[in-house]
Amino acid sequence: MSQKYLTVGQVAQRSGLAVSTLHFYERKGLIASTRNAANHRVYQRSVLRRVSVIKVAQGAGVPLAEIARALSNLPSQSVPDSDDWARMSEIWHDDLTRRIETLTALRDKMALCIGCGCLSVKRCPLMNADDHLAAQGPGARLLALPPGQTAQEAAGS
Repeated sequence: MSQKYLTVGQVAQRSGLAVSTLHFYERKGLIASTRNAANHRVYQRSVLRRVSVIKVAQGAGVPLAEIARALSNLPSQSVPDSDDWARMSEIWHDDLTRRIETLTALRDKMALCIGCGCLSVKRCPLMNADDHLAAQGPGARLLALPPGQTAQEAAGS
C-alpha cells in the first residue's frame, strides 16, 4: 500500500520540479502542505496531479493567477474527480481557444513582419488588420484589445 503523504523532496523528485518551486507554489496558494509529527512539510499524494496541471498550464502560457483561480474551484481536502477536472477545464476553454487563434495568426502572418520590427507598416495583418487604425498615424496604435472589443470598435472610440 502506498503512503498517504509525500515529503517535499519526494514531490520534487516525482514532479521534476525544484523544492524551491514547490515552496513558491505553496506561497502562491497553488498547493498546500501540512506538518508531520517531526514538524516537516508533507503533501497529500493528490498534490502530484495539481503540480502536473500547473506545469502543463504554465507551458500553455496560462498565468499563475489564472491557474490559482481555477485550482481554487477544486476540493482541497480530497482528490478531485473527473467532474471537478472537467469544470476546471471549462474555465480555460475560451481563453485557450483565443490564445490558439492568436498564435496561429502570428505563425501564419509573421513573415509579413520581417524587416518591420516595430509593426509600423501601413497595413499590419497582426496588429492593424485591414488597416482600421491607419487614420491615427503610423506605428502600432493598439497593442491589446480589451476582451470582446474589435479593432473596428477601438478605431471608432
